[in-house]
Amino acid sequence: MEEKIKALREKMEQQIRQIQSKDNLAAFWQEYLGKKGSIAELMKGLGAVAKEERPAMGKVINEFKIEAEEKYKALSEKMEQAELQARNRLEAVDITLPAKKQPLGHQHPLTLVKEEMISVFAGMGFDVFEGPEIEDDDHNFTRLNVPKDHPSRDMQDTFYLEDDLLLRTQTSGGQIRVMDMQKPPIKVLVPGRVFRSDSDATHSPMFHQMEGLVVDKGITLCDLQGMLDKFVQQIFDANVRTRLRPSYFPFTEPSVEVDVSCFECGGKGCSLCKHTGWIEVLGGGVVHPKVLENCGIDSSVYSGIAFGIGIERITMLKYGINNIGLLFENDLRFLKQF
Repeated sequence: MEEKIKALREKMEQQIRQIQSKDNLAAFWQEYLGKKGSIAELMKGLGAVAKEERPAMGKVINEFKIEAEEKYKALSEKMEQAELQARNRLEAVDITLPAKKQPLGHQHPLTLVKEEMISVFAGMGFDVFEGPEIEDDDHNFTRLNVPKDHPSRDMQDTFYLEDDLLLRTQTSGGQIRVMDMQKPPIKVLVPGRVFRSDSDATHSPMFHQMEGLVVDKGITLCDLQGMLDKFVQQIFDANVRTRLRPSYFPFTEPSVEVDVSCFECGGKGCSLCKHTGWIEVLGGGVVHPKVLENCGIDSSVYSGIAFGIGIERITMLKYGINNIGLLFENDLRFLKQF
């Protein structure tokens, strides 16, 4: 037994000098200190030793085991220290090197235009209200003078969630909510996302609108044109002007489409204005008396004007963008231009 232990010790010393990795160290543990290792086999072999020699031999085996454990522990610590030093060398930072410059973020073109639009109307005394994007049929259609069987509902391809709930097709529902909460005089903007099943180079299933509403005594269509003249002059060019064309919206009467004189060619005619000298920018009109009455406002005393502006439309015109998809693709080559 003693000769066997001596031979194992010499073999262990040779193996220790060859250990270079954690895999080697794990193999060392299994060979000598594992449940089926050499030292465990020595303990099992004590039964063959004479009874009077067993205590002494057991002591020798335990001393050998302690020696193997200490060598294993010392090697493990040495290897961990070497790994730590290697990792520190790899992760070392030369603080004398110049720092990497991180580009600053900036506002999206839609946000830039939205904030500019709000700033223009805020200068005219408008407040801002943001309604819910999931709207009920009553606010989105019915109280805006669009009953269930009205053909104008076909003008908008609507995303319905349930029979009475939908993704709002316009921010006009916010007007109803404001008139429910506040009595005239009212001067409010309702910006936000709207949703329609429509997609091409100039339309997106999700886009942004800014609705405007003014309700007071003596409000007329002239107030709408004067207000929009001021708006387009600050957004596009100080020399542009607006014109109103008759149109139809169920919640305004009379209703108008609003054109702006081409700020690219000065009204002479170019590819932007399709050689007409005018560019369509928004729709509006005088608030229909039924809409006022639906909100408990006496239409014989008060009148109102309302308009809806597509923020993407204004952004595309202002910056010469020819595809609405560019505003939603998050391509940095495009966004860095703003």
